[in-house]
Amino acid sequence: MKMLALAVLAAMTVGGILWVFIYPLLSGDKQGEKRRAAFAKKEPAARGGAQDRSQRNRREQIETSIKEIEERNRKASQVSIGTRIYQAGLDWSKEKFYIVSGLLGGGAFLAVFLGGAGIFAALGIGFAAGFGLPRWVLGFLKKRREKKFLAALPDAVDVIVRGIKSGLPLFDSIRVVAADSPEPLKSEFAAIVETQAIGMPLSDACARLYERMPLPEANFFGIVIAIQQKSGGNLSEALGNLSKVLRDRKKMAGKIQAMSMEAKASAAIIGSLPPIVMLLVYLSTPDYISLLWTHPTGRLMLAGCVIWMSMGIYVMKRMINFDF
Repeated sequence: MKMLALAVLAAMTVGGILWVFIYPLLSGDKQGEKRRAAFAKKEPAARGGAQDRSQRNRREQIETSIKEIEERNRKASQVSIGTRIYQAGLDWSKEKFYIVSGLLGGGAFLAVFLGGAGIFAALGIGFAAGFGLPRWVLGFLKKRREKKFLAALPDAVDVIVRGIKSGLPLFDSIRVVAADSPEPLKSEFAAIVETQAIGMPLSDACARLYERMPLPEANFFGIVIAIQQKSGGNLSEALGNLSKVLRDRKKMAGKIQAMSMEAKASAAIIGSLPPIVMLLVYLSTPDYISLLWTHPTGRLMLAGCVIWMSMGIYVMKRMINFDF
């Protein structure tokens, strides 16, 4: 056990050192920072004239609005468990979630412990089932709900644009979307209508959409509404451009998924090949491979293989995970 613990700590240390010093060079993060710094420009010199002052004031109002929304989103980055439950589309309370998590963890612990495993293995599996599994389910439901939201958002923005061009106020156009859109878009825009009805400004009500649906597209919608409410402008044109941007982002996401399918398939094959080979060898000659978990050296080799395979799969996942 001492040799196994020493090997695990050594592998984690080497992996951490490589992650801190080598991965930024391989992933291109430093090159990206240098490129962004090269494209950064200084603030242009102010010019005289009433028109220039008006444009400068409008630009300052837009920058202030964007900074306020970014600051609000930064404060809301640490979401509570109640918010995560709502984002997953569940109507559970926090107490119910904790009770279900405790029952899952206790049931898994008892099942493994009564099955003949050691106390430490039972504790590990119980912790994973009680703490990790419910949160993984919340993340899965949240991603599925976000996909449905993104699929319906461009059409909803087009409905708002047509309503504004036909003479309807912005609030009435949002109410139409809340009445006729599919879930979860219907409930999210209904929350905007209800929030504005109790006295909150429409720009703040739209900005809070990002708190319930943490997506860049929802943030774009809130920013467009907030800028128009503070600095004016052609709202139908701005929302029309937003709809085009949303559709272009959807096309880009499809292209990225298609281009990264080969790497995903390679990662799946490489990750599943060792367990499959071990299972086949165990079915044919169990005494030959049982040394991996009966002999101390075999357990050490098995732990090292699991650690390094996990790190390799994680690096491949980061390489094909594009944020745009």
